[in-house]
Amino acid sequence: MVEAVEEKVVNEWSGRGRTVRNAALVLIGGACVIQLARPARTNPPTDPGRTLATVTRAPEEVRSILERGCRDCHSHDTRWPWYSHVAPVSWFVINDVNHGRRHFNYSDWAQYDRDKIPQLLKEICEQTRKGEMPLSSYLWMHPDSRLSDREVSLLCDWSDAERRAFRQKADVR
Repeated sequence: MVEAVEEKVVNEWSGRGRTVRNAALVLIGGACVIQLARPARTNPPTDPGRTLATVTRAPEEVRSILERGCRDCHSHDTRWPWYSHVAPVSWFVINDVNHGRRHFNYSDWAQYDRDKIPQLLKEICEQTRKGEMPLSSYLWMHPDSRLSDREVSLLCDWSDAERRAFRQKADVR
């Protein structure tokens, strides 16, 4: 009787072991297969004459804040970290960068029409002031990109001054 119970327990555990092993093999195989889906990580060339720093009067300190806190998602100078090469994380990173560039790209600031620029400048301030930018998911892996209250204030002061200057230029024309 004891031998029958022992045999039953051994059979159950060996069956579970096969199930766990097979599940692990399926997961590993799936992880390998999804690596084949590789969206493009791009860094298009930047024309220095079209950048935000050239088109606006951004002081060095503001350019430094933009470089540290915004560059990876809002320019053509993205630094692609190691995990941007590993699916499925790469899919989210690449999507965030592409979305960020479509919304606001300081490598090609000259692309924006005169009606959109004041709104973009306003959003830069509003989104950083509300803590919506940089994204919390980005800050998790890049804590040095977190903006201090002083830096947010500098960014907003610059943004407000640029909007006023832009309106004055528009009024003159």
